[in-house]
Amino acid sequence: MINNSKNYSKINNAIYIHIPFCKQACYYCNFHFNVNINMIDDMVNCLVREIEIRKAYLNTEINSIYFGGGTPSILSQSHINSILNTIYKNFKISENIEITFECNPDDLNNSKFEEIKALGINRLSIGIQTFNNKALKYLNRAHNSQKALKTYELARKHNFKNINIDLIYGIPINSIDDWKKDLEIITQLKPEHISSYCLTIEKNTYFGTLYSRGKLKIVGEDMEAKLFDILVENLQKANYEHYEVSNFCIDNKYSKHNTNYWKKGNYLGIGPSAHSYNGISRQWNISNNKKYIDNIKSYIPVYTKEILTGKDHINEYIMTSLRTKWGCDLEFLINSYDYNLLEKSENLINESIENNLMNLNNKTLILTHKGFKLADKICSNLFILD
Repeated sequence: MINNSKNYSKINNAIYIHIPFCKQACYYCNFHFNVNINMIDDMVNCLVREIEIRKAYLNTEINSIYFGGGTPSILSQSHINSILNTIYKNFKISENIEITFECNPDDLNNSKFEEIKALGINRLSIGIQTFNNKALKYLNRAHNSQKALKTYELARKHNFKNINIDLIYGIPINSIDDWKKDLEIITQLKPEHISSYCLTIEKNTYFGTLYSRGKLKIVGEDMEAKLFDILVENLQKANYEHYEVSNFCIDNKYSKHNTNYWKKGNYLGIGPSAHSYNGISRQWNISNNKKYIDNIKSYIPVYTKEILTGKDHINEYIMTSLRTKWGCDLEFLINSYDYNLLEKSENLINESIENNLMNLNNKTLILTHKGFKLADKICSNLFILD
């Protein structure tokens, strides 16, 4: 497939490593993980083997490596080194590679920072979530606000110059003033990147169980929208660029990994539950640590594969692109998939423009701030359904 769009002239490649272990379960999290870390050595050996097995999946330069989870910061230096060495041996790596390492404040100290710095990790994503101690306990986080602040201070001391902080809003016990206080603290810290998401209640979580039993009250849509407005207003005043619905940065420090995904780059996912995409198919790995390890050891495929149809490509592009500041490139859809979105959804697009939900700029549909709050609904209305 030839990719001629002005926003997509170069296909990037990324590798995602899923570390499926956590010390304890946060009450809201539905990502795949296990609190039993006894098999961590076995798991790392299998991650390394999967990298070797799938070395032909991406055949051009890798621009991003991302350690996610779970909790990557529970890995030892030798674990991380083994994974990175295998990647470097089996793939062509960009000179400007961005290596992101997700971490929790309670795992980080001087020696840990020294270890990961020595391995070439150049971007941290710290899961702070909130600076309110009462809310941290409510979420069942393992750290407190003081530890979070100390961790950030240590990261700067160890010369990390590209840091993301995760924040959650819509925590039921937090007030609007609590949220404003979180934003006041984070804008004083001035990390290069902020990812902020509204708390969602997922079925297979502790909060999901409480909600299903009528024991958990959640904030409503009106409050979610108000908190989002406060988020955007405060971060823009602090000179952050709102470049994706939930992501903000300064000095053009976009997340290479996530931007690659939003711009239809290719990515290889390693580890239980990890997803891969190569422009033709989508693959997702087994979400079971023991089965993953057993299959890798026996050289049995650990993934399910789906060949994407034209409709799949179009819908995924609409969904990811409209969430970003770069928007949905109508020429890209025509050139790549022979699909004229403006023609197919003319009435809906015109109505959205009239209601200040989106703009049409240089043959690109871009959501407004008001549209960002309704991004999922707008995207689904533009999908091909048959």
